[in-house]
Amino acid sequence: MIPYLFLLPAFLILLLTVFLPAGQAFFLSFTRYEYDLTQAPQWVGAANLQRLWVDPVFWKTLGNSLLYLVVVVPILVIIPLLLAILINRKLRGVNWFRAAFYTPVVISMVVAGIAWRWLYSSNGLFNQFLKTINLEAIPWLTSPRWALFSVMGVTIWKGLGYYMLIYLAGLQSIPQELYEAAAIDGVDGIGKHWSITLPLMRPYLLLVGVISAISAIKVFEEVFIMTQGGPLNSSKTLVYYLYEQAFNNLEISYACAIGLVMFLAIFLLSILNLKLSARATSSD
Repeated sequence: MIPYLFLLPAFLILLLTVFLPAGQAFFLSFTRYEYDLTQAPQWVGAANLQRLWVDPVFWKTLGNSLLYLVVVVPILVIIPLLLAILINRKLRGVNWFRAAFYTPVVISMVVAGIAWRWLYSSNGLFNQFLKTINLEAIPWLTSPRWALFSVMGVTIWKGLGYYMLIYLAGLQSIPQELYEAAAIDGVDGIGKHWSITLPLMRPYLLLVGVISAISAIKVFEEVFIMTQGGPLNSSKTLVYYLYEQAFNNLEISYACAIGLVMFLAIFLLSILNLKLSARATSSD
């Protein structure tokens, strides 16, 4: 009984801040609650979901979020692992490199977004560099072709150090005797990482894959600060569309329906993570 008493305060906080708001949002997704928020919600059943089905902007934002997932997640799974392998060595000044790679993680996204927006501007550092090598300037944030990928670059830059530390913790738990035994057998360089590092790092790879996938689906700050979803909805993600419907258009019920779709997507990713983690544990 005593352990439950210790858990009770945390449970009450979760109940008030997570479970009750989530339940209310689930209920509102099946109602009409918009514009005049002083009126009680009216039950409309699946009308909001039917509206989603024929909403071209919803499908556009869903496609953008899936593209974000496909592009960002593989990079954030592979590149941080390579960085972790490089700095997992006893070299002079290696702690400074670790701190340098981790610095973007602690920088506020507002500050990072403003800085990168300046770098992407028509007279920014990137276009100035292109001009010095006689190439045309790229409309990074003003072209439907480039806007979403430019925002992806900020997400990748911000997440490299965070996932690198997760991998670094996993690498430091691998006994060095395994690498020494592999060297005696003539396996060195890339071969030792292929036969030792990757199999033992599989739980960390799954963890990073799921965390980065959930973060990619929930991306908002970068879009809000840098592009506001433009141009022509080319960089508008599902979360930004939800925000736009709720706070700009005051269509709370429709925004809750979008949130319901997001919840199902994240829930499926979480279930997939549990199944893959259980399979990886059983195979080990």
